[in-house]
Amino acid sequence: MTLERSYARPMVAHPRFRPRLGREDRELLGLAIPALGALLAEPLYVLTDTAVVGHLGTAQLGGLGVASGVLMFGYGLCIFLAYGTTAAVARLAGAGEQRRAAEQAVQSLWLALGLGVVLAVAGSTMSDGLIGMLGAEGDTARHAGTYLRISLLGAPAMLLMLAGVGYLRGLRDTVRPLWVAVGTAVLNLVLELVLVFGLDMGIGASAAATVVAQWAGAGCFIIWIGREVRRHDVPLRPRPGSIVRLLAVSSQLLVRNLSLTGTFLVGTAVAARIGDVEVAAHQVAFQTWMLLVLMMDAAAIAAQTMVGERLGAGDAAAARRIGTRTILWSVAVGVLGGLALATWRGDVAGIFTSDPDVVAVAGFLLLHSALMAALGAVAFALDGVLIGAGDQRFMAAALVGAAGLAGTAMGGGRL
Repeated sequence: MTLERSYARPMVAHPRFRPRLGREDRELLGLAIPALGALLAEPLYVLTDTAVVGHLGTAQLGGLGVASGVLMFGYGLCIFLAYGTTAAVARLAGAGEQRRAAEQAVQSLWLALGLGVVLAVAGSTMSDGLIGMLGAEGDTARHAGTYLRISLLGAPAMLLMLAGVGYLRGLRDTVRPLWVAVGTAVLNLVLELVLVFGLDMGIGASAAATVVAQWAGAGCFIIWIGREVRRHDVPLRPRPGSIVRLLAVSSQLLVRNLSLTGTFLVGTAVAARIGDVEVAAHQVAFQTWMLLVLMMDAAAIAAQTMVGERLGAGDAAAARRIGTRTILWSVAVGVLGGLALATWRGDVAGIFTSDPDVVAVAGFLLLHSALMAALGAVAFALDGVLIGAGDQRFMAAALVGAAGLAGTAMGGGRL
């Protein structure tokens, strides 16, 4: 019996080595997986446009890349509508202040609508100048102008969706944003195939399809938030004082966003100044990389809610544990995604264009994107933790420094 026990005991694994998810891991994944779908809404629009427009020609794809750079800069500046709203609503919900959370949503929607109208009008007015600043010329500039001016009609809708997503995430509802993301992405794809390939309407139809999908998504969020507003008897009128406070609180997030999106815009300008093939390849590589970034960022989105809730309830130790788990999950996704991207980079580039020169350059860029994935994952995870904690000052300072280094490396827009 002693001999049998001595052989049998090693077959029983020590509990500490049993692979299992803790309660906070399950909670994190339960929020992160649906949140990923909502995160992918705008990138899926642009990736769909890239795949469709890429088969119209290299000049069209280059024009899309330039226009997308301008749009991403504008939308990126306003991402605080989602991040700031999520953190604020989560802290209020954690403290049991559901009515105040609904009030936050109403004022965020008004702010989103106002900023969206300003963005649409200003962007349309300055479209030619913005495209010229990025170095686009000839057919590339013409296609960029067409795509940009039509796309800006959806700017108010896009910002309304950001505010709506932020409110629902703060309430731990990441499922409905997922359905909106999937539904509008499918609608966008169907419309693009019919208008661009079926009716041969060109790059402008691609932008128009995206605008329709964005307004459909915005309508869903307005309906859902309207129900919460009625349930808590929250007034619908805009309150200028509350909106100004929202802007003031979000000022550091705005600095963060300006640094991040400004760096991306400089990268687009560098590519546009080299040539049509390079800016087209940059569009393919950058949008594919953004898809991977948002897959890593899903854990950070969950952390915004969970950290905000724990701190709202006064549990700082739990908030720190969640921060650690967020980093680990984000890095794991980054490593796996980076390996996949490095392995199939040529096949991925071939989805978006049939131009062999563009495929070759895009594959080269995608390899470098894959190598950066794991390192970037740490930054993305900490981004979510700091937003949830309301500590935007350090984050803004770090992004300003990083943007300065990146701008210097790119020579301020020149190689």
